[in-house]
Amino acid sequence: MSVTVIIGAQWGDEGKGKIVDRLAADSSLVVRYQGGNNAGHTIVHDGVKHSFHLVPSGILHEGTICALGNGVVIDPDVLLSEIAQLTAQGIDTSRLRISAQAHVIMPYHIALDGVREDAASADGAAIGTTRRGIGPCYADKIARRGVRIEDLAQPEALLVRIRAALDEANCVLRERHGHPGFDPIVVHTQILERAPALLAMMDDVGARIEAVTRDGGRVLLEGAQGTMLDVDHGTYPFVTSSSPVAGGAAVGSGIGPTAISRVVGVAKAYVTRVGEGPFPTELHDDMGMHLVERGHEFGTTTGRQRRCGWIDLVALRHAARVNGLTELVLTKLDVLSGCAAVKLCDAYQLPDGQITSHMPMTQAGFAQARPVFTELPGWSESLEGARRWSDLPAQAQQFVNEVASRVGIAVTNVGVGPDRDALISVEAPAARLTAAQVGV
Repeated sequence: MSVTVIIGAQWGDEGKGKIVDRLAADSSLVVRYQGGNNAGHTIVHDGVKHSFHLVPSGILHEGTICALGNGVVIDPDVLLSEIAQLTAQGIDTSRLRISAQAHVIMPYHIALDGVREDAASADGAAIGTTRRGIGPCYADKIARRGVRIEDLAQPEALLVRIRAALDEANCVLRERHGHPGFDPIVVHTQILERAPALLAMMDDVGARIEAVTRDGGRVLLEGAQGTMLDVDHGTYPFVTSSSPVAGGAAVGSGIGPTAISRVVGVAKAYVTRVGEGPFPTELHDDMGMHLVERGHEFGTTTGRQRRCGWIDLVALRHAARVNGLTELVLTKLDVLSGCAAVKLCDAYQLPDGQITSHMPMTQAGFAQARPVFTELPGWSESLEGARRWSDLPAQAQQFVNEVASRVGIAVTNVGVGPDRDALISVEAPAARLTAAQVGV
């Protein structure tokens, strides 16, 4: 089967949308496999910027079918609004499908997310969620009281589910947070108003993937967020509520892991993250602001300013391992232009003085890790017009090759700007090294 997974190899916001857009041109089906409208992709297409929050960015390619897999949580209002906006821009959204098993974000999920984050902030323990109901929706999914797309076709059973969920949600909202709570009849009526539009898109996404590949078509699985925000393999508890890693792609789209033939990791030439949590290479100086301003580092969905730091190769090795990366794409190399020197974090120093080149086993160890940098010469040339490997300054080529060799994964493409054609194929990418060679 020809199935490719695109994953974020850092804390999200790596520029996956443009890579998905490039690969979607040769794909019959693009599937979003996890997350909700707490993340987004931005693509510049023919000079027009498109911001995607739920709809897979492959929808820009005429004839490509797009789907939201069972691992996605869907806010009906956000999805229908996004569809309307795309339709108004002349984009055919009739090609969008939704898994019958995808869960629905309900109004009480959004309320719970907000009051809990407010309470945590007051105690100095905020996670930095987007307050869009993602976590509570996934919690209800695991607790087996969630509402799925398929439930919208059974109004009486749906009301029973909503009542059961609100028995607990209203208790928490009213007794612990002073919120008035929700009337199950009102919530039921509201969701049924949106049901026809959602049910018209309902599909068996896993079976569709199998059918496409059986007929020789290519499938692209698109994740949101990044490896370091994975609920199991990220910087817990400062993580998202799903699994953005490649293993989550199989679970969240309804296929087996052996169906996946290619795993492409996307990483910036530096690192960003949004929200709270440890961030070893974070910069609090003029260089950090340079990255914010040159990289336009503000969230597609939230508008929040992203925290910025030098590229973290320890975290990238971790991403390579837990995802089984077959290749890397390095984006925003152009943002580093004008730096007299650029740095790579190749190891961490732990509190006991030990130097390690791999991820600490515990979150306490990671939170106390300090970066050990390697400095490389920078370059002054703008990369705006570069479209071939030979167009890049020697120092920029050296930076890319150092990342590839130290992580042990070939960098196959480099991004040098926001436009969809600002992507350079790397000539003779550095060979993949063994774990022993990179000191893991």
